[in-house]
Amino acid sequence: MIADSLPDVFGNIIFKAWLEANHKDFEKISVIEQLAYVANRGMGALEYRPGKKIKKNVSINLDEITEVLSQVLEQKHHTSGAQLDSAALLNVFKIGTSAGGARPKILISQHKETGKIIPGDLEYSAEYNHYLVKLSLPDQEHPYSRETVEYCYYLTAIELGIEMMPSRLIEGKHFATMRFDRQNGKKKHILTASGMTGWDFKDPEVSSYENLFELALNLKVAPRQIDELFKRMIFNVIFFNVDDHLKNHSFIYEEQDNEWRLSPAYDLTYALNPLIRILKASRAMSINGKRKEINLEDLLTIADKFTIKKAKQIIESVQNAIPRWLEHALALGIPEKIISEMQKDFITFKL
Repeated sequence: MIADSLPDVFGNIIFKAWLEANHKDFEKISVIEQLAYVANRGMGALEYRPGKKIKKNVSINLDEITEVLSQVLEQKHHTSGAQLDSAALLNVFKIGTSAGGARPKILISQHKETGKIIPGDLEYSAEYNHYLVKLSLPDQEHPYSRETVEYCYYLTAIELGIEMMPSRLIEGKHFATMRFDRQNGKKKHILTASGMTGWDFKDPEVSSYENLFELALNLKVAPRQIDELFKRMIFNVIFFNVDDHLKNHSFIYEEQDNEWRLSPAYDLTYALNPLIRILKASRAMSINGKRKEINLEDLLTIADKFTIKKAKQIIESVQNAIPRWLEHALALGIPEKIISEMQKDFITFKL
């Protein structure tokens, strides 16, 4: 559960650059020291004390943030962070190391009345809406907006009744989703399936939907949430989200009821590069012991094992949403070549 609080791939890139700009060696920073930097700024509700004191700043400019990030990511393999401005890096460090994952993202809070955007690392009052923002950066390997693709997936998922936090595009390109670990002016305890169990999300031996369903049952989540988990699995299969690993499934603790429940879904998207054809890409999470060429029997085996009563109806409703995904993609201006290549990977079943 403590590892859930540590910076992930992208967070470590920024952390390293900021330390180097301040003449510190990232390689010599222990896990305990990393947690001291996380302090009370992390995702979820866990806090670590004593924490490192970091200067505050009161407002942010997304254009400045994305410019600094572009420089860091472009230069991370062959240059020192000292070439970048320490103050600019500080802004990114504070709001970009707490969010997990490999893509550039920051935490912001927007005042409900004034609309002012401030760093979201410390603010969690009810006066603000709190967002995790995935930033759209120039990328030669991806000549399209991956954030717009994720927004397209979001629109399709919520139409299917999959629970997700309200999300929107900022400036038509940055994907902003409201945080479910900041609600009604309070921090909420969140643990990923990895944080809950100690399962390594990169370990194929434990990365299975069967394990995820068993975990949910052990946490005594409501039966309708088991159905919801099944629908999310079907969505990931049909819309080819193969990066549905154990850290992309979380549980949220409800203090008032003293119970855990399935968190809203997140990171539903096409995670590969559609311009690079990967033959039979392997799924992060196995289904009925398989990571490739999932068939209807595999899905129904899971449904039978975990008593999903309307499995075929769920499958049918999800694959019937493909035309709606296409409508959203075209309306959002996703290039037709990208749409076409993605659709080649979508899966439908004869019911």
